[in-house]
This record gives sequence, structure tokens and C-alpha cells, in this order.
Amino acid sequence: MTLNPLRMGIALGLVIGGWHLIWSGLVATGAAQQLLDFILWAHFLNIAASIAAFDPGLAATLVVATTTVGFATGWVFAAVCRHQSAPTQVFAVRRPLA
Repeated sequence: MTLNPLRMGIALGLVIGGWHLIWSGLVATGAAQQLLDFILWAHFLNIAASIAAFDPGLAATLVVATTTVGFATGWVFAAVCRHQSAPTQVFAVRRPLA
């Protein structure tokens, strides 16, 4: 089985971009602070962290940037795996010189 770099890039880009789209939605609705407080509490962390006010332009930048990085990462991963799994010829076949 070989990985298709385009499909892997799209899949990883959608997952990572979608995750940040959900986070942006949580920030927009005001639910992000409660989620962050719970995550920090559940990991035994006592860090003073607060969520900034929602900015649509910043949210769009976050989603586009993480989708792009996710696509590039998926594409490179699949391309490297495809290259590594390609059959290699260890010994060259020599032909007689006529």
C-alpha cells in the first residue's frame, strides 16, 4: 500500500484546520475559558491563563495557517513514506558491450 501525498495532505489539513475552527468557535461563544480552566485543572497545572477577546480576522488567520501547515506536513509525510517504500534495485543489471 502506498500513500497518496495529495489525499494525506488534504486529510491532515482538514483535521488540524477543523480542530482550530472548533477552537475559534469556542472562543467566539465564550466557552473556551471554561474548557481551558478544566484542562489545566485536570493536568494538575496552576497557571494563570486567560482567553483574549474574539477577533474574526485572527480566527481566520489561525484556521488558514494551521490548515496549510497540516496539508504540507501530510504531503511531506506521505511523499517520504512513498519514497521509502518504493522498491530499490540493489545491483545494476549489466549488459554485455556488444
